[in-house]
Amino acid sequence: MKLTGTMYNTLVINKEDKIRIAEEGDEHIFTGVDTPMRSDAFNLDDQSKIEGIAHHFGAIMELLGLDLNDDSLSGTPYRVAKMYVSEVFSGLNPANKPEAKLFDNKYQYGEMLVEKGIRVNSFCEHHFVPIKGKAHVAYISSGKVIGLSKINRIVDYFSKRPQVQERLTIQIGRELERILGTKDVAVVLDASHMCVSIRGIKDEGSSTVTSYYGGRFRDQNRKDEFHRYAVLC
Repeated sequence: MKLTGTMYNTLVINKEDKIRIAEEGDEHIFTGVDTPMRSDAFNLDDQSKIEGIAHHFGAIMELLGLDLNDDSLSGTPYRVAKMYVSEVFSGLNPANKPEAKLFDNKYQYGEMLVEKGIRVNSFCEHHFVPIKGKAHVAYISSGKVIGLSKINRIVDYFSKRPQVQERLTIQIGRELERILGTKDVAVVLDASHMCVSIRGIKDEGSSTVTSYYGGRFRDQNRKDEFHRYAVLC
C-alpha cells in the first residue's frame, strides 16, 4: 500500500493546547497500561510508513535550517524512518511479538528463577529520546517454564516503542503472567532517561526504579530474596 499526500495528517496545535503543554511542563503523565494506539495503526504497510516518516522528518530537518542537498544529510530522513519502523519502534507492531514456548517443569523446581541485568533500550514518549537501563525479572513456576532467552525477548519487545517506564514495567509483568499462567512474577526496572540527563535539569547521575510484584512476590520475604539476587539492596 502506497502512501499518498492526502493520507498524511497535519498536526495543528491550537492556542489552548499550547497553554496546556506550557502549564504541564515536565510533569510526568501516565495515561494507562496499554500503549496508546490509533485504531488504523496498521492500515499501512511498513514501507509506506517509512516513506511517510522520511517525508515528514525531512521537513523537520529543513525547518531546522539543515541543507538536505549535503551528501552527509541527504539520506538521513530515510535512515531515521527505517530505524523507527524496523528497529527502535518495532515493538508497536503485534506481529513482532515473540512466541514463547513453554516446557514442563520436569525438575520440579519450586523456587524463584531470576533473570537479571536484561538490557533495556527504549524511548521516552514525551520527548522521543532514549531510556537505557536494566530489567530484573523473576517467576515461580506453576508447572511450566519458559526458555531464558524468551524473557529477554519479551523485555525487548515492549521496550521497542515510545514508553513510560511505569507502563513498560507493568506490560512486561502482565505478559509474563499471561504466558506462564501464574501470578508469581516480579519485575524491577532501573533506567536512566535522557530527557532528564540532556535537557531540563540535565542530571546525568540519576536513574528511575519501577517495580511489579504479583502473587507470592507480594510477600516481603520473597521481595527481599529477589532483591538480593538482583543486587538491588
